[in-house]
Amino acid sequence: MWRGLIASIQFLTIIPCGPTGVFQAHKTLPFFPLCGLIIGGLLVAADYLGTLIWPPEVVSAVSVLFLVVITGALHLDGLADTADGLYGRRPPQRALEIMKDSRVGAIGVIAVICCLGIKWAGLSAIQVYRPLWLLIIPALSRATVMFAVHVLPYGRPDGGTGHSFFERRLKLADYWPLGVPAAIMVWITPWGFVWAVTATVSITASILLFYRVKINCVTGDMLGAMIEVTESGLFLVFAAVNRLL
Repeated sequence: MWRGLIASIQFLTIIPCGPTGVFQAHKTLPFFPLCGLIIGGLLVAADYLGTLIWPPEVVSAVSVLFLVVITGALHLDGLADTADGLYGRRPPQRALEIMKDSRVGAIGVIAVICCLGIKWAGLSAIQVYRPLWLLIIPALSRATVMFAVHVLPYGRPDGGTGHSFFERRLKLADYWPLGVPAAIMVWITPWGFVWAVTATVSITASILLFYRVKINCVTGDMLGAMIEVTESGLFLVFAAVNRLL
């Protein structure tokens, strides 16, 4: 269990965790939600320290930048490639070729800018239970990958960044880490738990449906894009909930 958590931290962040061992995706993937909690905990600390120095709008911008830095922009790179590949009416094979290209096009740049802008706007509006949502949202967004590998086939059977995650299906017992963020939400705010689950399921289902319609498969870049879009969407949802309270 400890090795799986360490491997997930090494894969999803730039946090130094000692030497890299043999990567086993089926043992690493279940710990994505817990790794997201660690990212969220560090984000809460960075956000709090920022409030001691800057006004709220600047703090939100710095917090968004912190997310970019601590993840090594891994998911943003996937978002850019996915936007380039899936934009327009291209055949699936051509879309996969574009996503594999290391160069980033105009659509990819625009997608990244929009994503960061949405995160900043959403985060700036969240005041009620702000530390809780900064902690939980990174965990929920990374948990979506666990469901994506069940719903869609991998788009690069010859190999790719996300190939190893599809080699062995997760068992029901592998989903236990999802209970940790769920328990935290239920303990602090049951209504928040309902909002979070509803929003996460809705956003995830919408993204997977879009992927299915476009190319009926998923790649490592598309998994990264899912994390970024879900994270942005959840910030917007809880900004709206904040306004209702």
